Amino acid sequence: MKSRTALFFNALLVIVFVFVFTMPASAGKTYKLGMSLAITGPHIRCGKPLCQRGGRTGSNSVNETDYLGDGDKIDCPIRDDQYKNDVTKRFFEEFLDDGILIFLSYATGGNLALKRDFEEVKIPVIPASYHEGLIVDANYTFMPVATYSENAVGLAEYITENHKGDNVPRWLSSFIRPHSAGAAGRHPESHAEGMKIEIVEVVEHGTDLDNTAMLQRLVSKGVQYVICQTVQTPVATMLTDAQRLGVNATTFGEKDKLTFLGAHYTGGSDLIALAGTATEGYIWADSYNLTSENNEGAKKQLELAERYGRDDKAANSHNYGAGILAAQIATEAIKMAKEAGLKVNRENLYNMLQKMNFNSFVAAGPVTYSETERIGVDVQNIYIAQDGVFKKSSPLNPSISRKSGPAGKPGRDVTENKSCLTDT
Repeated sequence: MKSRTALFFNALLVIVFVFVFTMPASAGKTYKLGMSLAITGPHIRCGKPLCQRGGRTGSNSVNETDYLGDGDKIDCPIRDDQYKNDVTKRFFEEFLDDGILIFLSYATGGNLALKRDFEEVKIPVIPASYHEGLIVDANYTFMPVATYSENAVGLAEYITENHKGDNVPRWLSSFIRPHSAGAAGRHPESHAEGMKIEIVEVVEHGTDLDNTAMLQRLVSKGVQYVICQTVQTPVATMLTDAQRLGVNATTFGEKDKLTFLGAHYTGGSDLIALAGTATEGYIWADSYNLTSENNEGAKKQLELAERYGRDDKAANSHNYGAGILAAQIATEAIKMAKEAGLKVNRENLYNMLQKMNFNSFVAAGPVTYSETERIGVDVQNIYIAQDGVFKKSSPLNPSISRKSGPAGKPGRDVTENKSCLTDT
């Protein structure tokens, strides 16, 4: 009887050891994020590569490489809000119920509508809109890169520094998209403060409209430069119309012609795919590292795209890089909290974000925040469309733009920048 008991006990030990040693390694902890962006709707060209591809690539890479260590993972469900503020709000509330630590959001309108909610629940937010108003009188929104206003001011400075001739350059303030939230329009005259430049008018474009009359009017007024703040499709239509009319400049600031420039969402490989040769000479301010630069960062982005089966269009889009960066910023905050021996919760992630300083292969410069700084990448590059690709011309650091921290406190020694720009 005793031997039977011993045999049974030994057999049980064998089963226990087999079970223990054949179990998968510890799954670790799972940290929940939430992403609400426009995968369909009017901003599909920006939203789909940014969130569904770039954001997913970033989180998948973190999990597969065990970047956080200890088998810890990120769970980042993606919701399609179709660029509708009420849908974004509903998704945000659902994410809160699910216990997310950081919210990754998209549109200006949705972020402005939820601005007070972010403050109330004290949750860090990483937007895909780079509208400066999101970080004025706000603590919890962390802008990944330079704002649209900084892009515009930098381009205005670029005009004044490179304009040839004795005349004061005449600048159409902006070719802009009417903003659904109605909160982004401000005074364009402030962009001209301290610069020898004359602002002629602001044009709010519609959808798929012929721009013949507008372009002819601008040329007749002596306008030489058009700064665009919208998305690629209306810019492509305007550039194509300008090419058809023969009014697009072949050299910078060409007399009686128009030189076109634009902020973040107006350029990139997506614009070239839409407008083709009409894009030639288009000048673009952006804070992302482009794959056309063929540097180490570009190679890493393309390698990730290949690993996750992204097509060439997505792989080479700066919007794809923007999605990766958003995921990287959230991940880095979690990693910092872990390394500091802190509990990974919203409060500690908020504190870690304010100490963040890391280099991302998709960005033009380091991502840095502080207690008074809410814009991550300071560096802007000037890219010029040449022979079917955007090529880097020079870095750009506007001297009269500003950065806003909590409560709208300036982060740089500059005057208030009242942007006339509408936002994505």
